[in-house]
Amino acid sequence: MHTKDEQQLPVAVLGAGPVGLAAAAHLIERGLAPLVLEAGGAVGANLATYRHVRLFSPWRYNVDKAARRLLWEHGWKAPADAALPTAGELLDGYLAPLAALPAMAAALRLGHRVGAITRLGFDKVRTRGREGAPFLIHADTPDGPRRYLASAVIDATGTWSHPNPLGADGIAALGEAAFAERIDYGMPDVLGKARARFAGKRVLVVGAGHSAAGTLLALARLAGEHPGTGIVWATRGSQLARVFGGGEADGLQARGQLGTRLKALRDGGGLALHQNFRIEELVEVDGRIRVIGEARDGVTPMIDGIDRIVCAAGARPDLALTRELRVRHDPWLESTDALAPLIDPNEHSCGTVRPHGHRELAHPEPGYYAVGAKSYGRAPNFLLATGYEQVRSVVAALAGDMAAADDVQLDLPETGVCNTRLAYEAAPADAASCCAAPPALAASCCVPAPAPSPSGACGCARPAPSACCA
Repeated sequence: MHTKDEQQLPVAVLGAGPVGLAAAAHLIERGLAPLVLEAGGAVGANLATYRHVRLFSPWRYNVDKAARRLLWEHGWKAPADAALPTAGELLDGYLAPLAALPAMAAALRLGHRVGAITRLGFDKVRTRGREGAPFLIHADTPDGPRRYLASAVIDATGTWSHPNPLGADGIAALGEAAFAERIDYGMPDVLGKARARFAGKRVLVVGAGHSAAGTLLALARLAGEHPGTGIVWATRGSQLARVFGGGEADGLQARGQLGTRLKALRDGGGLALHQNFRIEELVEVDGRIRVIGEARDGVTPMIDGIDRIVCAAGARPDLALTRELRVRHDPWLESTDALAPLIDPNEHSCGTVRPHGHRELAHPEPGYYAVGAKSYGRAPNFLLATGYEQVRSVVAALAGDMAAADDVQLDLPETGVCNTRLAYEAAPADAASCCAAPPALAASCCVPAPAPSPSGACGCARPAPSACCA
């Protein structure tokens, strides 16, 4: 319960991406004052770095309900629900108009990079009276360092600006820093602004997710226009079912098509594939990059003659912001602790997640919530619709409407991955591995529903899996 003084303070929202602005929209609708601190010079700064990418989720999943209602009040015309926007279209057609609304613009502070969050007068160690103290946020602003007070903090800073390194051990590979100018992280605009960097070059793409898939397909198109362009794909593992996706069984048609096209590219010999390739070192040989992998069975694998590398190995949250707060993260996903059993990719091949809200997102520090991609930590498969429902629940809890906060309903499309692993890849040798559904159940992930595990999630309990989806 907030004190009267706390209620007079704004709720700080960190990050003005889709989830952060959705949180602000819900706060405005509830009559609470948001203070939105955004590091970039404009809203959606991360989206702007991949404007060229067409999203595989249609507009119906990409617009928050509270934000939609606010926009409608000001005459906004919603795009067709079934249309697929690019990241740039999402930014220009939705986030920019939302940020321009008077109530939102008054709350927005651009160029404000948050460096630390704490409690006013309290370091992490001190307990007595802690809950009654407001949050203190330190930010670097265009006018110099500044401190802000807030009654609560909704941290939607995401993960995109902190990409994972090439090194398979979670740290940079030897030589990675030295080749920084020849490495792109995330999804470079291969067919647009970055075309000159890739045309006619031999390019290595590292990763087994949707970012890698999109880049590989863009490079294949570039190779059709510039025949000297070579494509090499390296994955740390051997199972490609998740990136190939569910095909026609995927609830998001574009996502299914992405995987189908990538599989066709592989099968057609349009790229050189190196599986189980765990990068240890980069060295220069005759002006090009030699990529050295971890030795296997006494043999050290190498990929020679590389001109550029695209590291599409995912991203991780910045946990330094909350060092002085009492937060609890999952020890390996770095997600919000209670959320981890629902999303752990070690246990859930399906890529789905059960509904979750303010209770799963809470930390030992009352009033602090990590939402959006940051709440997932290093786990993949986050969708905007998940973040929108997260912030709806969190804001309802902050407003004291616990009935609405607890009524969490998450409508997400099925990935179709569980029912395609047997079609795309040989069944795992370990039939006891979690979510390795037998053929009779493969048509629908985790249906019939298994007996609930101790985590309450579809799949195995953590940390020692003992029961499978089937």
